[in-house]
Amino acid sequence: MSVTIETSAGPTTDSQARRERVAGILQGYGAAIVLVILLVVGAVSFPTFFTPSNFTNIATQSSFPLIVAVGMTFVILTGGIDLSVGSVFALGGVLAAYGSALGVLGALLLPLVVCGVIGLVQGLLVACAKMAPFIVTLAGLLAVRGLVLAITAGGSNTPLVKDPAFTAIGQGGVFSIHWTVIIAIAAVVIGTIVLTRTRGGQAIFAVGGSESASTFMGLPVARVKLTVYIASGLCAGLAGALNAGYSSSGVPTVGVGLELSAISAVVIGGTLLVGGRGSLVGTLAGVLLLSVIQNMINQVGSLSSSVQSVVSGLFLAVVVIIQTVLSRTQRL
Repeated sequence: MSVTIETSAGPTTDSQARRERVAGILQGYGAAIVLVILLVVGAVSFPTFFTPSNFTNIATQSSFPLIVAVGMTFVILTGGIDLSVGSVFALGGVLAAYGSALGVLGALLLPLVVCGVIGLVQGLLVACAKMAPFIVTLAGLLAVRGLVLAITAGGSNTPLVKDPAFTAIGQGGVFSIHWTVIIAIAAVVIGTIVLTRTRGGQAIFAVGGSESASTFMGLPVARVKLTVYIASGLCAGLAGALNAGYSSSGVPTVGVGLELSAISAVVIGGTLLVGGRGSLVGTLAGVLLLSVIQNMINQVGSLSSSVQSVVSGLFLAVVVIIQTVLSRTQRL
């Protein structure tokens, strides 16, 4: 009897551990795997897809949502959400255009300070007033968008970037790589170091995993939540400022729906909506995956832009279902 139990227990344990490892790999690197498959399909299907100019275009267009998604990843890892990033992105661009009259420093500092304060206010309401992140940031979305329209005469006034040095940051680069792409990659690297090599990063994962357990362990839960919302505001403001430099103007109507794209990219990249698990490398793969899908649809030419939204929505739904299944597999 004892021999039979020992013999059967070993394989069962090994099989369960193997399933958990496979589930963890698929959850963490699924977006990267699908991205590689799409790149191969695109290279075979479209002659102009696998070209340096097309890759440069994909990287440049991905840099702005990637910076926003970095901040969103921090928020979602704590179990929160930030619906205001699209409006904050637009505000950052408008303020950067106005601030460019004072040079590069003004074009960057003005949006970063204002957008950081917006993140601070939202963080205080979520962390200290214990209000629901969805409601707080939804109010932020509406209020900030209204502020953008107010300072641009209802959206009819588009301020132009006056400093050529700031325009060079948005449009120039090194070895055909735009500065915006370099800054976005730097944000991913710095964010990854913070999440994986610092106590603050460990606290973010802990709060997302279990807020009550984190409180019991003595972690500064309120401070962690406050910090991630400030980071999200700063990232959205920076992305908006860089977009103003790229387009030479602060367009007040940009950023509509950007919050949904950022959330989609983060979730597709393997970060759980309930928090506690995820990575910025996965977010990078998620942003690139959505950009490649859009680029492939544009390559077809006969499909409308609305198809991209349909495909992205269906893709997100499938990813959430798969994540749920994989999470249950890892808990078995």
